[in-house]
Amino acid sequence: MNPDNGMDMQALLQQAQQMQQQLMEAQQQLDDTTVEGTAGGGLVKVTVNGRGTVNDITIDPAAVDTSEASETAQNISDLVLAAIRDAESSVEELQQEKMGPLAEGLGGGGMPGMPGGGMPGLSGT
Repeated sequence: MNPDNGMDMQALLQQAQQMQQQLMEAQQQLDDTTVEGTAGGGLVKVTVNGRGTVNDITIDPAAVDTSEASETAQNISDLVLAAIRDAESSVEELQQEKMGPLAEGLGGGGMPGMPGGGMPGLSGT
């Protein structure tokens, strides 16, 4: 047996612990970060955290036309969906920024498990 193997294993364990700590810190940063998505020129705003959990939806009263209730309801639904998709796009970029370097450190080029390269379990959706 090579006596250096013990030191190599210890170094690997230390590196794994450091990576785990960095991962936990990055996940906490994602929890603490808010991202906003908008649609309709700001008529609808959606606030999500860095993991993609929707925290708030704001609909400007100007988006509501009481004379066309059915059409207005559909338009608002479309705007909310568009704002959520806008926020999701920003979340994917944020996740790649925070988590991407950790994946490269583990020998991977991307983050499997999520469209756009996020971490499995971080989506919130």
